[in-house]
Order: sequence, then C-alpha cells, then structure tokens
Amino acid sequence: MTGSAQIRDAAAELAMAYRLRWKRRRLLWRSWRKRRQLSVVVDRTAQITQGAILGFSTVRNEAVRLPYWLEHHRALGVDHFLIVDNASDDSTRDYLVAQPDVSLWHTPHSYRLSRFGVDWLTWLQMRHGHGHWCLTADADELLIYPFHDTRPLPALTEWLDGRGIASFGALMLDMYPKGRLSAAPYAAGQDPREALPWFDAGNYMIQKQKRLQNLWIQGGPRARSFFAGEPRRAPTMGKVPLVKWHRGYAYVSSAHSALPRRLNHVYDEMGGEFVSGVLLHTKFLSMVTEKSAEEKERREHFANSSLYDAYYDSLTEDPDLWCEGSTRYRGWRQLEALGLMSRGTWL
Repeated sequence: MTGSAQIRDAAAELAMAYRLRWKRRRLLWRSWRKRRQLSVVVDRTAQITQGAILGFSTVRNEAVRLPYWLEHHRALGVDHFLIVDNASDDSTRDYLVAQPDVSLWHTPHSYRLSRFGVDWLTWLQMRHGHGHWCLTADADELLIYPFHDTRPLPALTEWLDGRGIASFGALMLDMYPKGRLSAAPYAAGQDPREALPWFDAGNYMIQKQKRLQNLWIQGGPRARSFFAGEPRRAPTMGKVPLVKWHRGYAYVSSAHSALPRRLNHVYDEMGGEFVSGVLLHTKFLSMVTEKSAEEKERREHFANSSLYDAYYDSLTEDPDLWCEGSTRYRGWRQLEALGLMSRGTWL
C-alpha cells in the first residue's frame, strides 16, 4: 500500500470514528429522553452491591418462559434482574413483582419505536449498570458458555477483567423440536431444552461489518426454512450479551452490536480463538404459533414489518423445522467441538 493510500485510509477511519462517537451520544441522549416512558412497578435496586452481575431484559407476555429463564441465570450467577414489562396482559407482571431479586418497570409505549426496547434498557444500564458486568438477554434466550456447569459467571467475568476484556460474544442458536412446533408441549418452569432438543450445527455465514466491526452471522433453521430465497433478510445470530458496562456505552441494534466499537471485538482476527458462548434461542416453543399471529398484527418486532408477513404466516402454520441435518443437543462440549463456541485460552 502506498503512503498516500495509507493516509486516505487513516483519514477515513478517523472520520468514521468521529461519526460513530456522535451516533453514540445521540443514542444516549435518546435513551435519556425515553426514561419518561418508564414507570416503576417495584424498585429493589438498593440491593445491588459492588461487583454484582446484573441481568437486563424487556418482556411482554412471558409468564411461561420467565420461571426457568430466571432460574437458569440465577444459577449462573446473575445477582439482580432489571426488567421492563411492555404492557403484558398475562400474569407476567404479578410473577415478576413476587421475585425478590427483580426490579420492574412498566411501559405501554411502542417497542419498535424504542429501538425494540433498547432505549429503555440503555437508560437503566446508564443509571444502574455502570461498573457492573451486565447480561442483556431476551426471555427466550439462555446463556451458556464453556464450563458453565461447573464455573459460575463471576469466574468468567473475573478472568475477563484480568485480561482487560470488557465484552463477551455469543452465537444465538435456534432450538426446535422434531415434528410440528405444537407437538412439543411446554410447562412453565420446565427446561426448554427438553421440548426443543434440536439445532442446526452448520449452514452459518459470517461477515465482519466494516462500520461497527461486529460479526454478522446468519443461518440456522430460520434462514433455511423461511428465508431460503432471500438469505440476506434472515435474522442475524451474533450478539454481545455480556458487557462490563460504562454509562457512556450503548447498544446499536439489540445486543447485536454496541458502541464504542471495541466492544464488538469478541473474535480473533489473527486466526486464534476468543472465549465465547451461545444463547440458546427458545423462540420455537409450542406457543409461538399463537404469538406469531399476534405479533403480525401488532407490527412491533421489525422496522419494516410488512416485509415479514410471510415469515409470521409460516409460523402460524405450525411448521416442522427438523431435517436430516438436524443435530440433537448434548451440552456445551458438543457445541465447542462443532465450533459454535470456544473456551479460547480460558482453561
């Protein structure tokens, strides 16, 4: 590369960094303004101690999923949960109020216009998450990582702290049953992996996004079943769910990417491996068919919702996502052997 080309590249990089710095400030300002959309239901944040690991989520009508979701992440080592209830009309609110380690806020405002709940959570992270490791996960996502069955989250975050690493990446792995979705009943408190024991071990495409330097991962059963003709419209599967939070940080798109960009560097460009985990995605429990019909009508989950009508229609038809290439879930060591997560140098 010539000297003039290097100068141009350096100038372009500085310009991009400047634009992203202002974007981050705008996102933080936006979240600060959206704080007025939240009303406190129960605030137990006085319980949060120094070094506590915090969990953040926006939920709506998740009374069935929440018992196991909370149990799973408590067992990992999450000390306190800060949750926004987006106008649930089931028993979600009452259930969460009864949980002694949950602080709960309510909002009737638009999930889509709050950047799919990110604005609300960013405000709570600004106010309560500064200096804490924060796990941001939806109610249909279960975090696992190497040794999670024998080493709690504080062991992982202490190891990350010792190496100056402020973020932890994970692949969102769609889990599904064999047969139609409705044929695998699920009861509140049950481990979702019992109802959804299958996943796609391959067919993932990975690109590094130049602008935010995050990994854009697509594939799995949603890509092959619902977006086979337009694979670039398939959902992205890479996330940065665990971050040592600073009040100046902001997620850009759900937990798929964050600012500053260094938080997205959860991979090794030199050919090695970073420690990483998996978010077991339990979207395809039996109630998804009913929920899909509702979400199609509400149009709150995609920026251009009409483009995804066929996706919702397919789900309401109660599909069978299993195929000959499906793999039965056996645990984190299996996922590591398949290259879907890594222990890196955390031995």
